[in-house]
Amino acid sequence: MAAHNALGKAGEDAAMAYLERNGYTIRHRNWRKNRLELDIVAVKDEQLIVVEVKTRSNTDYVEPQDAVNWQKVRHIVVAADAYIKHFSIDAPVRFDIITAVGEAGAFEIEHIKDAFYPPMF
Repeated sequence: MAAHNALGKAGEDAAMAYLERNGYTIRHRNWRKNRLELDIVAVKDEQLIVVEVKTRSNTDYVEPQDAVNWQKVRHIVVAADAYIKHFSIDAPVRFDIITAVGEAGAFEIEHIKDAFYPPMF
């Protein structure tokens, strides 16, 4: 596994552990349908939480959450719509970003709730 892939997986592991410690129930990790993917889908307080995880070794050049541009938001929203239809979910949906900065075992986690709202297509 390439070093950046290993760092990304470790960041997702840290994000999952953070969510579980904070009372979230994980429904899926890396859920895929065709070319769509959601990093983490969780539930808390009867709300479906779609979490995009961004992992970086440092923030010298850019903040991790800045990588979630409008194209990425659109992709996440389309994937979330497919997920909701696939599982016939009738619940409010929230879109969060979790950033993991550092190295495996020593990440600084930031949880940005309501990081974005679905754009009107």
